[in-house]
Amino acid sequence: MSAASALRRAWPGSGLRGFLAWWGAGLAAWLPARTRKALATGNDRLLLRADGGELRLRHQRGDELRELAVLPLPLPADTDPLTGVLRDRAAALPRWLLLPASLGLRRPLLLPAAARERLREVLGFEIERQTPFAAADVLFDGRIVRAREDGQLQVELVVVPRRQFEAAAAPLGGLAAKLAGVDLADADGRALGVNLLPPAQRQARRNPWRRWNVVLALAALLALTAGMTQLLDNRKAAAAALQAGMAAREPQARAISARRQRVLDAVEGAAYLRAQRSGRPPTVEVMDALAQRLPDGTYLERLAIDGDQMTLIGLSSQAAALVGKLEGAPQWRAPALSGALQQDPRARMDRFTLVAKLATAQPAAASAAKAAP
Repeated sequence: MSAASALRRAWPGSGLRGFLAWWGAGLAAWLPARTRKALATGNDRLLLRADGGELRLRHQRGDELRELAVLPLPLPADTDPLTGVLRDRAAALPRWLLLPASLGLRRPLLLPAAARERLREVLGFEIERQTPFAAADVLFDGRIVRAREDGQLQVELVVVPRRQFEAAAAPLGGLAAKLAGVDLADADGRALGVNLLPPAQRQARRNPWRRWNVVLALAALLALTAGMTQLLDNRKAAAAALQAGMAAREPQARAISARRQRVLDAVEGAAYLRAQRSGRPPTVEVMDALAQRLPDGTYLERLAIDGDQMTLIGLSSQAAALVGKLEGAPQWRAPALSGALQQDPRARMDRFTLVAKLATAQPAAASAAKAAP
């Protein structure tokens, strides 16, 4: 036995409606009997049964029947004969004609489980096979008695000849056109629970709760709209407050960003200067090398270091030989005279201007990388 078969036997209806009915019945079973009766008004109906020359009106709620009124037959055809006889609540109930068992014919059938979805249509094809009537000459319906273990359905076909129905409905007058259904009584006088009336002739039941349902739905819609509007307004207010706060903090943020940029520029400038200084030989070392390499009879009037440019201005009796004296020093490179030598008559020496490029020291790691094979 598959799970799908078990579920189909669990609730006799089909699809979502059958499942909801089964689920609702299961939930209702946990409620007290009085509460179940109070909630079962949706299945109430007004049964009309002809008894001799009288029409008995009974209120059916589940298995409980309550006598409401007795009217003489026949009823008038131009007015609603129940107006003024029943209270508003009872008058709003769907009206069902209950035919005696002697007017109907019942036949048991065995149908496949697939017939559940289209039971009435399937039974329409079985009328001429199971009864002596044509399908157009009868009112019919069926009910599922039980679902067997093998998945087949034990069904009962209920048929009432159309002429018998018309004869039974004729004394009802204008009430016959307002029937929501036609049921057949069993041997004990209880309704079978079928609706022999064709769907096109069934009077639609006015739902007494429809107005309240519409009002509640509109109220829920208005509440939902108000809630969403309030939520949207709150979001807009929060966004506006956030933008105002950001606008108020923007000058402070810009000032902080400017100060941060100045600090970064100062740090980067200091780092650059340190790199420049660390890449050139110290001034003391440069002056010591000059003292060792300049020949006697040479005097410096000015020593200028601008970046990696070194400039010497002075007097020397060996000015032409100064370039050769300064070449080869590790502290600088490319020494050269700038301009022509000028004779100083008082000192009897030549005035010179000599320039050179200070050497840039390479990091130890770079030197090691160059030395690697």
